[in-house]
Amino acid sequence: MEKDLKGAGVKIPPPVIFILFMLLAHANELLFPIGITFAPVITYIGLGLVMGGLILLFSLLLQFKRVKTSIEPWQPTSSIIKTGLYKYSRNPIYLALCTIPIGLGLYFSHVWLITSVIPSCIGVYYVAIRPEEAYLTRKFGDEYIRYQQQVRRWF
Repeated sequence: MEKDLKGAGVKIPPPVIFILFMLLAHANELLFPIGITFAPVITYIGLGLVMGGLILLFSLLLQFKRVKTSIEPWQPTSSIIKTGLYKYSRNPIYLALCTIPIGLGLYFSHVWLITSVIPSCIGVYYVAIRPEEAYLTRKFGDEYIRYQQQVRRWF
């Protein structure tokens, strides 16, 4: 196991990527409005997605605190979390971040906001996930490789 001081070397926090693309989506709505209004039940579903995503993010933060490892991808990792949602996805935090623009888009009938998830996920893959996976493979070796083989990246 490699000793490290820098972590995965992620330069841009993944939530910033989601926020950036949400702002770009808002600009698209101003320039190219789509003008769809979702039914009230859909707006409530959107609100539920936002709240569920925030609750999920908070619970994942607590899970990182319990195992005493850093949630920030630019800090060193002390262990691989394989319990909870990490049994099903190697990136549940990024999945939770996806629920926020989708939920807000449904709540505000904002199609551009919903579609902002696609470039956000692509950006997070290149800016965070690839460096994280390379770092975890270097640091934990076969243990992380086995985890990758057993658990999907997204869901």
